[in-house]
Parts: sequence; C-alpha cells; structure tokens
Amino acid sequence: MNQLISISKNEDIPQKYMNTPIGSLLQYHNLNREFETYTSARLLIGMCMDNRKHLHIPDNFSYIIRTGGANLRYSEFKVSYAIAVGGVKALALIGHTNCGMVNLAARKKLFIENLVINAGWEAEKAEEHFNQFAPMFEIGNEIDFVLSEVIRLRLKYPKILIAPLIYKVENNLLYVIKED
Repeated sequence: MNQLISISKNEDIPQKYMNTPIGSLLQYHNLNREFETYTSARLLIGMCMDNRKHLHIPDNFSYIIRTGGANLRYSEFKVSYAIAVGGVKALALIGHTNCGMVNLAARKKLFIENLVINAGWEAEKAEEHFNQFAPMFEIGNEIDFVLSEVIRLRLKYPKILIAPLIYKVENNLLYVIKED
C-alpha cells in the first residue's frame, strides 16, 4: 500500500490530474468540493461491482461501468461508446481493497455450494461454470491489476487521460496509485 498517494488536500492531487475530471472526482469524493451542475458526463469511471463502495459525485458528472474487480476487458464496447458518443476524455479506473476477485480459488467451494443452494444449480454444472470463468475474472493483486489494466487501456485509447485509483473500503477514500 506504499504505492498509494493519499488525497487530503488539493495540493496532494498529482499535477497531471489537476483541472481535469479526474482531479474533480478526487475533490468531490475526498475533499467534499461543492457540487457543480452537469448536463453531460465529463468522466468514465470503471469500478468494481462491490456493494461497499459509493462515490460522492454530482449527478450527470460521469458514466460508471461496474464489473468484478474493475476489469474492463469485457466491457470495451461500453468504454468506446462513452468516449465516441458520450464524449468523455478521461477515465478513472478504481480498484478497491479487499476485492473478492482476488484469489478466487479460495472461494471455489463456497461459490459452488451457494450456486447449488441459492440458484438451484447442480454441483457439477456450478463447478464447471467456476472453472470456465474464474481464470477470466481473477485479478491477482488489486494494485497490480489496476496498473496493468491502465497500461492496456492507454494503448487502446491513447488520447484519453486514464488514472489508476484505489478505493479503500476501510475509510471510504480514493487514493492515486503511484506509477513508476
């Protein structure tokens, strides 16, 4: 976690994000900046579907794509749409601490048992389902995944400002991930 930049005042926001939608996101969420009125989105936020995270942002400020682990590999058309049709010029990729998409193998038994109990699946089909999809959605370490995904997205969308962020569920704050 020593790769994280804490944002507790405006001066903490890295210069490349100041006066951008990313800087505004950090100000709204962490610094309680007064909300402005927006008629169209300025930002695309990619974040995990985890229910413990809630962003403090104004209405109409951003598009938000929520997917397990903030993994946008299977949401690229939606990303492209927000850029091409929605006109966003910045993307905040937000991973979070204690993500369920880390070490999926440790939850295999629970996954299978609860698909049987809660969804009426046969154990064999539930295990097959896990084995087929878990490798696609396993993210490893949250910080490393966000950084690698940001690199991938920057190659795909070179004119878009893309920021790697982490949401700490322990204190509900956003942190910028330092890039080497």
